[in-house]
Amino acid sequence: MKNIIVIIVLASLAWFGYGKFKNSTHSVTGDAIATPGQYASAAQAGEPEADSPFRCDGRTMCPQMTSCAEATYFIKHCPNTKMDGNNDGVPCERQWCN
Repeated sequence: MKNIIVIIVLASLAWFGYGKFKNSTHSVTGDAIATPGQYASAAQAGEPEADSPFRCDGRTMCPQMTSCAEATYFIKHCPNTKMDGNNDGVPCERQWCN
């Protein structure tokens, strides 16, 4: 009986870990791929809006965002973002802006 409980606990931990790993690799291989032209366009976007609740704070990837609005702000106003893999102007299409 004790062996069955240990096996169930280990299987549950493995399943949980695999889910976390799958989600993290999915985010990196999808929308987080940047193109060379993307860096220049984000850096030249201009000054941040004064009335915006968002600020450039070094975050650059989709898993670090909390909403589509935040991701859109970052891609328009912050340098070196890696959130528009297909360079269509819509960030984080798999996570937030679908």
